[in-house]
Amino acid sequence: MKLGAKREAIRLRKQGLPYSAIKKTLRVSKSSLSLWLRDVELSPKQKKKILVGLEKSRYAGAMQKRADRNRRIEIVRSQARKEFLGLSKNPLFFTGLALYAAEGDKNSMERVKFANSDPYLIVLMMRWFREICLVPESKFRIALHIHNLHSNRSVTSFWVSRVSLPKSQFYKLYVKQSTLKHRRNVLYNGTCSVIISSKDLFRKIMTWKQMLFENFEAK
Repeated sequence: MKLGAKREAIRLRKQGLPYSAIKKTLRVSKSSLSLWLRDVELSPKQKKKILVGLEKSRYAGAMQKRADRNRRIEIVRSQARKEFLGLSKNPLFFTGLALYAAEGDKNSMERVKFANSDPYLIVLMMRWFREICLVPESKFRIALHIHNLHSNRSVTSFWVSRVSLPKSQFYKLYVKQSTLKHRRNVLYNGTCSVIISSKDLFRKIMTWKQMLFENFEAK
């Protein structure tokens, strides 16, 4: 059986098929193919045919990924549009959405991030993420930035109590060097960034934001 498979593998290879196609057709391991085909000499024409086939396969794969991504995006956006009507009855929904539209990340990385130095706004947004966006507790990550003049050991503890998350979900404190000579604000506890790695949530929030602006433009 293996001798027949080897002969067929050699025949297919000389026809210009790549390893992946032969492996799928014959259902043999890649190591077996490497052993069987290592001494197969290919003409320049055969090599070119294999390269063209690989390029077509990669292109088809890339197109399939793009189609899958676009399909997923449309599903998320459609769900967000349906949720908007029900959530619009909740004052917290519009408050948090407006704050995110003003201060939240809206870049191409498609991650959710809200940064501010005001603890009251951070507390409000944590409530918005939890109650409106239904973010699981394990998905939250917190990044703290502070100038060296204001840096102290209690900064992380201060924000732990505000966001109600364990220290294990905090990134290492980033301390930025300052040219200032004296500490100007003794109450300053740095900037807190709430980060949620979820493309679906990012796309949902962007859809809500668009609908919010469209509602105001229509009036």
